[in-house]
Amino acid sequence: MPGVVATGHSHRPTTKTSQKSFKSRKATKGSLRDAAKGRIEPGQRKTIHQQAMSKLDRKNRAKQRQQEKAKEHARETSIFVGKDGAPRNVAVIPLCADGDAAAAIKSLNASIDLEADVQDGPFRVQVDRFKQKLQYFPLTRDLTACLDAARVADFVVLILSAEQEVDQLGELIIRSVESQGMSTLFTVIQGLNKIEPAKQRQSVVSSLKSYITHFHPEQEKLCSLDNRQECSNLMRSLCNTTPKGIRWRDERSWMLVEDINFGSSETDTTVLTGVVRGKGLKADRLVQVGEWGTFQVEKITAAPLATRKNKEGMAVDDVAAEETLDEPTEDRDDLAELAPEEVNMDDDEEMDAMSTVTAPKKGVLLDDHHYFSDDDQVQELHMPKKVPKGTSKYQSAWFLDGDDASDSGSDLDDYEMQDVEEEAARPEDGMEGLAGDAMTEAGPTEYAQSVAFVEPDAEEDAAALEAYRKLKRNEADDDLEFPDEIELHPNVLARERLAKYRGLKSLRSSPWLEEEDRAHEPEEWRRLLRVPDYQASRIRSAREALVGGVAPGTRVHVHIKGVPASARESYNPSRPVTLVSLLRHEHKMTAMNILINLNSDAPSSIKAKEEIIVQYGPRRFVIKPLFSQAGTTPNDVHKYCRYLHPGQSAVATFMGPLAWGSMPALFYKRVIPGEIVDEDEEPYNLPLRLIATGTTMPPSTSRVIAKRAILTGHPYHIHKKIVTVRYMFFNREDVEWFKALPMWTRRGRSGFIREPLGTHGYFKCAFDGRINPQDSVGVSLYKRVWPRPAQALTGSLLDADMVPELVADDDAMDADVE
Repeated sequence: MPGVVATGHSHRPTTKTSQKSFKSRKATKGSLRDAAKGRIEPGQRKTIHQQAMSKLDRKNRAKQRQQEKAKEHARETSIFVGKDGAPRNVAVIPLCADGDAAAAIKSLNASIDLEADVQDGPFRVQVDRFKQKLQYFPLTRDLTACLDAARVADFVVLILSAEQEVDQLGELIIRSVESQGMSTLFTVIQGLNKIEPAKQRQSVVSSLKSYITHFHPEQEKLCSLDNRQECSNLMRSLCNTTPKGIRWRDERSWMLVEDINFGSSETDTTVLTGVVRGKGLKADRLVQVGEWGTFQVEKITAAPLATRKNKEGMAVDDVAAEETLDEPTEDRDDLAELAPEEVNMDDDEEMDAMSTVTAPKKGVLLDDHHYFSDDDQVQELHMPKKVPKGTSKYQSAWFLDGDDASDSGSDLDDYEMQDVEEEAARPEDGMEGLAGDAMTEAGPTEYAQSVAFVEPDAEEDAAALEAYRKLKRNEADDDLEFPDEIELHPNVLARERLAKYRGLKSLRSSPWLEEEDRAHEPEEWRRLLRVPDYQASRIRSAREALVGGVAPGTRVHVHIKGVPASARESYNPSRPVTLVSLLRHEHKMTAMNILINLNSDAPSSIKAKEEIIVQYGPRRFVIKPLFSQAGTTPNDVHKYCRYLHPGQSAVATFMGPLAWGSMPALFYKRVIPGEIVDEDEEPYNLPLRLIATGTTMPPSTSRVIAKRAILTGHPYHIHKKIVTVRYMFFNREDVEWFKALPMWTRRGRSGFIREPLGTHGYFKCAFDGRINPQDSVGVSLYKRVWPRPAQALTGSLLDADMVPELVADDDAMDADVE
């Protein structure tokens, strides 16, 4: 029998398994992208970047993009092109004490072989090599002049010294110019060749570059005025670079005044000469001329330069010099800042009728109702129930809320009870600051469970009150620790002292009854400009500036009247004078709001209603602003802030002229030179300090700034949830008047007044849980405060004669003078 023949047979492997592939017609986008490995099928190319284009199409598309960019660049620089083109304004600002703007201009002109005399005011230089015209403005270290010149400059040239450091005045200038908003910036170094040995020059340049990049990181290169090649490159940049501009400035018409011809009196016409920039200049709109004020334009005439010569070789003006380019029409703006009184006559009569027919009240105003005024029956104040978010009023009736309910183990712990603000709500803010079911008692109370109330002795009660209040600290710097807290004198009636105040169940959502404030509002409040739809009104005013008027780039004479004699006397040709055309309604008074930011390294806090200087746009004012919390609320009620502490932001409100759009704002404060704020720093030797910056916000006369006053009391007796409170009021009538207000504790408990006890202001409260004996009981009261009008600033910012004397603080926390 034949043997077994060997074959290649083997068993199938049992340890290796292969999964079946997914056999679906639909796959994920990621799997399709991985399978394609970067290839795109013709049918899947949906965007223009994915389309398969030929070489000719790609070249055509690149050419079209190049042409579009060239057209955009030509449109931006068309104002500087041609023999009649506008000059490029160059403001030269020295930051160091040994800086010389005139010498810097001479070095720049000498680098391209230009010979021109340097004048004190603005002067032109024709640069034939680059076919451009430059208009220099050499400046001294005057803060007001530097701000005005940088406002209308296409290029700002800062001069640093290689030998001296930037002092306090130079740093104030650079910070102010930077915060104001400026166009393209260049930095030059003066006196670098004086540094010996020569090896140290590079380290000096590096040090100065490090300093300037702290303020402007885009400064990649610093030009040395002692190097001819670097100066030549800077001149090329000044003539060829497109200035980036300033947004708020370019939305209006503006010009740098080159020459002024004053009239013999205020009724005569004053002629301002300059080149129109920005939008078209219209005679119907008002113009703001430096610090002189706002004026109406009588007419605008052409003022071309002498470009033609007669037979004798004498230069003569063109015939167009007498041409009238624009005159006012019936749509001309007037100079009235407030609405006429006749417009609000009916409103005033209604207000007087309301104030004279009002019935006597028996209780404090809570939200929009006077409690206990309709009848003599005492009504208990029902605290809001804790229900899930989104529960209707009908559904809330099915959630039981008994006094005997346990403080823990609630089934509603997992629900969100309310919307949470960006800033955590506090108990004094109302219902949004309640503690919920959190435990607030640290341990068993030290007081007896049930104590009969005994009328205390008057002398002993006064001594106990004095000892209790000595435990607290005084005022100003403690605003962060005890915000809005006031103390009543035992001999002062709270219902008279706090007559203007009211209660709010919620600071964010409770309605504010404005009729109660009519008797206390300023006289001019009803005559302020009201803007119901700010966005639509702003767009409408901005579009009006796009059409009509004298075209930008035209040299004109602007004729105005009413220039005061003080302006004629204080005029200095070496200081710039600017003209800015205002948009429609920008001269009318309204309730201005500016978001103010106080740096964290500020030397001290700013107190509300403290006199400071503000600059936004082309105007400067002396204001006493009100500070309030920023953000939006459903009821448009915002809490008044007595202090603006370093590192905080708030909204500064005052009555001032309207400003459309967002403008940068600068806040200055006059200080006494030589004062020492910090022992580690050197004394501040300037009479002015830049304390904050900000941005203008939409104005609003309906924004309610509510000043809060917190009355606190001491828990005298505690029995479960029933607490006897003292030192909040000092007579029984005050307790009866304020008994409708909701009570709260620092740890978030809420309650209400049940009944007064005795005649010394003791009363009994019921809370929603047990309270800690070390806790304090409080009640929040609010009243509306009104902004104060702004006054136009005249004179120099650094005028040492305007420094105020230190006076006593007449606006104490418990003073009620608004």
